[in-house]
Amino acid sequence: MIVSNHGTAGPDRAEKDHGWEYEHTQRGTLIIGAIIAVIMIIVASMILFGPVWITLIVAGIMLLMLTILSTLTVSVRRDALRIFFGPIRVIKKSWRISDIASVTTVRNRWYYGWGIRWTPHGPLYNIAGFEAVEVMLISGKKFRIGTDEPEELKRAIERAQYG
Repeated sequence: MIVSNHGTAGPDRAEKDHGWEYEHTQRGTLIIGAIIAVIMIIVASMILFGPVWITLIVAGIMLLMLTILSTLTVSVRRDALRIFFGPIRVIKKSWRISDIASVTTVRNRWYYGWGIRWTPHGPLYNIAGFEAVEVMLISGKKFRIGTDEPEELKRAIERAQYG
């Protein structure tokens, strides 16, 4: 989705108004469901058998995973392509638009999985689904960003490059 940028520049933005930007957040519904199911099983076991330190540790790890891997936000501005995992944005990565040579929509194989993965095409940053945008950098390195809006993301990156 391309939205107007009518507000003042935030901490992540350049000081001048670019007039547009792309930002989209995709929710990892299956990941969220699986983590919640595990947490419910842990809670049930603690109710039945009492709290055991290992179950508390696993529950804590599951809650941490939920806050880190529940969403993937992709942002495109004239200066950079950025990704953020989770609502608290602990895991983030960015690339300068000027370093991008090309962008292509692709479909990932099912076994590439979700999260941050290494594939034959370079790193994959994905939270759900199989659709992605493959970015080739001027250096020759490639990476993929999973998205449920591959055409929109591709157009936004191209617009940032040439617009």
